[in-house]
Amino acid sequence: MANNENSSDRTAVLGVKKMSWQGLKTTLALLRYLRPYRGTFIIGMVFLALSTATSLAFPKLVGSIVEVVEGKSQYTINQITVFLFFVLVAQALFSYYRIYLFTKVSELAMTNIRRDVFSKIITLPIAFLEQRRVGELTSRITSDVSQLQGLLSFTLAEMFRQIATLVVGIGILFYTSWKLTLFMLATFPVLVVASVFFGRHMRKLAKKAQDELAAANVVVEETLQSVNVVKAFTNEPLEINRYQTILQRVVDLSLYAAKFRGGFVSFIIFALFGGIVGVIWYGAGLVQAGEFGLADLFTFILYTTFIGASISGMSDLYAQINRVIGASERIFEILEETPEVTVEEANTAEAGRMTGEITYDDVHFSYPSRADLPVLKGISFHINPGEKIALVGYSGAGKSTIVQLLMRFYNHQSGEIRIDDKPLQAFGISELRKNIAIVPQEVMLFGGTIYENIAYGKPSATREEIQDAARRAHASEFIDTFPEKFETIVGERGIKLSGGQRQRIAIARAILKNPKILILDEATSSLDAESEKLVQIALDELMQNRTTIVIAHRLATIRKVDMIYVIREGRIAESGTHQQLTVMDNGLYANLIKLQFETAESH
Repeated sequence: MANNENSSDRTAVLGVKKMSWQGLKTTLALLRYLRPYRGTFIIGMVFLALSTATSLAFPKLVGSIVEVVEGKSQYTINQITVFLFFVLVAQALFSYYRIYLFTKVSELAMTNIRRDVFSKIITLPIAFLEQRRVGELTSRITSDVSQLQGLLSFTLAEMFRQIATLVVGIGILFYTSWKLTLFMLATFPVLVVASVFFGRHMRKLAKKAQDELAAANVVVEETLQSVNVVKAFTNEPLEINRYQTILQRVVDLSLYAAKFRGGFVSFIIFALFGGIVGVIWYGAGLVQAGEFGLADLFTFILYTTFIGASISGMSDLYAQINRVIGASERIFEILEETPEVTVEEANTAEAGRMTGEITYDDVHFSYPSRADLPVLKGISFHINPGEKIALVGYSGAGKSTIVQLLMRFYNHQSGEIRIDDKPLQAFGISELRKNIAIVPQEVMLFGGTIYENIAYGKPSATREEIQDAARRAHASEFIDTFPEKFETIVGERGIKLSGGQRQRIAIARAILKNPKILILDEATSSLDAESEKLVQIALDELMQNRTTIVIAHRLATIRKVDMIYVIREGRIAESGTHQQLTVMDNGLYANLIKLQFETAESH
């Protein structure tokens, strides 16, 4: 929660300057997504102009009816009423097409923005993603983009309508009576200043409420992702209270905003209708003086009401635009990040002809978030093509970091990592990773079918290739026992399958990928003896003719490798075969074996 509070504080600080030219430029920059649909948008603007024009014609036509009553018009009431009816029908049609076309443009444009934001997020480096919570990133794609959608589908149209109403309406009023218009306008500065002040304050409150809702999303996301832990510790009440606490803050903010908005609306209503009463009083005097007619006064009052409604609506528009600017800046933060790989590169990258020779030469590394804490302190080793090596050591020694650097999840600070005697940076990231497959300790399956999860290793694979990969991974044995076989739904994160079954699907996925380099990261450590035996058979199949790096706590699983490197505090403390290391006096590897043997004996 502390991270989220810091994030909220940071965005709240940003909120002070949201209505800045820079923020406005950011929002306008995102409007480039309208370009592919500018034809539809322009037609929508035409219909918007027509619906606004027909709306502004309404007070004039009503005034014409009063002229007929006064006997000052050449038309009859029926004629004007029929014309008024046609104007209303036209306005209804114009409004329909305006709403439809703007919605179409906003839906298409927002789909493109969501696609681009999602594409950018998943192409960003691991280091960036580890600094953000999943709920926060999800909020960018959902609520922030929705704010921008509101701008296109509603706010822009309303802004145009209200500005047109103000400009055209005031022009008509000046033409009708400049004296009465100046009297009426004298009351408006108070409304304008109050609206701007209200909008600014409402923007801050809305921003805080939005941050709290994002925090609530984070709680939901984290709780559902770790629902097994929640239930195991019977912490459902704790999570409900956490969520309720944040929701209560949202309610408190919303109620405070409602009080503020209610007071402001009351003030606007009082000032607006007070202004209208003043206009009627002053206008009635002008009618009595013969300066203009009753019909003109009636028309003037209607236009004044229209203009007053536009000004009172400006505060809401101002608040909405500020929310959009805040959302735009958060979206732009993501879009401006530098990806580690482009979508085009990922699509076109080929695996190439790698042999799988790997060299680490005096590699030093610290994680970006803990630059003062070295993790690797001069790692050097060499793996020949097709060789199998193991990395062993206590937790936190740096074993997993070594393979993360090989996959370029992070970049090492000094030293050199080479594949086929070429620096790691000489390979494109997608090209590099297409040659590497990893079978992790905790297998992450997607919520689709078994078939889809195996096909993830090679989306273009044929059904025969996928079935062959499953057979070689010894996964067919349990897949064939399911009624739906390969079409069996594995559930969220593979929850419907056992640990051993998930591991064999991961192995089938790796076999299908057919990598030159294989990484087994604690691939059997969480399995029972029977499952481990089956998975080990599948792993032996997978490791054939591939350069393999095995990370393992269970030392029994690595006796067959060509070389074992014992890692301690970021350095290679020992190296050799299983036989060589077990006979070392006071050796770390021999110690680890002794500890595991004693643990097994105690059980």
